[in-house]
Amino acid sequence: MRDQNIEAIKNYTKAIMLKDQTGHGMDHINRVVRLANKIADTEQCDHFVVIAAAYLHDTVDDKLVSDPEDAYKQLSEFLASLTISVSVVERIIHIVENISFSQTLTGTREKLSIEGQIVQDADRLDAMGAIGITRTIYYGGHKGNPIYDPKILPRTLQSKSEYRKDSTVINHFYEKIIRLNTGLNTNYAKKIGQKRQEFLEEFLKEFMKEWNE
Repeated sequence: MRDQNIEAIKNYTKAIMLKDQTGHGMDHINRVVRLANKIADTEQCDHFVVIAAAYLHDTVDDKLVSDPEDAYKQLSEFLASLTISVSVVERIIHIVENISFSQTLTGTREKLSIEGQIVQDADRLDAMGAIGITRTIYYGGHKGNPIYDPKILPRTLQSKSEYRKDSTVINHFYEKIIRLNTGLNTNYAKKIGQKRQEFLEEFLKEFMKEWNE
C-alpha cells in the first residue's frame, strides 16, 4: 500500500512540476528523492515520510506557484485522500512548510524532524556543485537577471521580501548558494556537501578571473 501511495504522490507532483522551467522540475525532484533515500539509509527515520516530502517539497513553493494558499489546500486534500494516517499527513506538510531557505530569513521556521532534516539536506545538495551551478544560472536566465555586474554588490539577506528581489546570477551564489553548506544537517550530506562546496568555490574563482581578464 505504501508503494501505491508513493506512486500517487509522485504522479501528483509530476502534474504540477512537469512543465517547470525554473530548475525545479521533475529532474530536480527525482534527484532530491534519490539523495534523500540515500541519506535516510544512514539515519533512524521513517522512509515513507522522507520520500513523500521529497517528492512534494516544491509543489507549494511561493516562487513557483501562483497561489500558495490554494496549493496548500490542494495538497492537504490530496494527502487526506490517501490511505495514510492524519499524523503522517501532518508530518509531511510540516516538512514542506519548513525546509526552504527563505524560512530561515523569516524567523518563523519550526524545528525540523530528522525526516525534514534529510529532505532539506537533499534539496540543498541539489543546489550545490555542478548541478547547482547549472540550476542557478538557468533560474537566473528564466527571471531575466543579468549574469554579473561588479557595481551591484551581493547582499546580506535579512528578510524573505529582500530575498525575493532580483539580483545578478553571480550575486545569488554569494547571497545563498555558497552559504548552504554550513546549514547541512546529517553527516552523510556534509560529506557530499564538502566536495560540492569546493567545486562551487573554484567555479566562482575561475569566473572572476575570466571576467576580469
